[in-house]
Amino acid sequence: MNAIRSDGDQHIPGFGPARAESQWYAVYTRPHFEKRVAARLAEKQVEHYLPAFHELHQWRDRQKSVEVPVFPSYLFVRLEDSPAERLRVLVTSGVVRILGPEIKAEPIPDSQIEAIRRMLTGSGGRCYRQPWLQAGTLVRVRRGPLKDLQGFLVRVKNQVRLIISIDLLAQSVAAEVDVRDVEPVAAAHDGATWDPHSVPLN
Repeated sequence: MNAIRSDGDQHIPGFGPARAESQWYAVYTRPHFEKRVAARLAEKQVEHYLPAFHELHQWRDRQKSVEVPVFPSYLFVRLEDSPAERLRVLVTSGVVRILGPEIKAEPIPDSQIEAIRRMLTGSGGRCYRQPWLQAGTLVRVRRGPLKDLQGFLVRVKNQVRLIISIDLLAQSVAAEVDVRDVEPVAAAHDGATWDPHSVPLN
């Protein structure tokens, strides 16, 4: 698993005020076409979000920080689910399809997109590619730049990581957190105590 450094807000030019009738959808692109598709969507003034970070690549004689998408071959668009709106996206060069049933796109909850954005911009440190995770301890961050963010918690060697998932993509991203800064969601409501050493192993 390669360590990844968060890249801030560089790739959210289309991340603006949400229209009440619009929702987020996942767009599948040709391999390595994510940035080109994002640029073309920007030209069409289609609201979009391409989460990305910088990853350290090692060549024989040097290292280089390379910008890569968080979810290879995917980016997100916010639009009304109508044939005309879908067609604007589908005819964009490099786009393969919008995820969902054949005649209707499947929306992604705003909370999942916002959680990814906050993790990338607010972690203040290293992020990681992470296998998709459904099981684990569901926690809420109590303080710091990721305050109130919810995700699953796992322990990897000596690190504790908060996992945020996009269920439709079956992919996840993780950031290191201090176990003292999180609490289980259930305990946040019922006042129960929690042993931080009980964090499950990945």
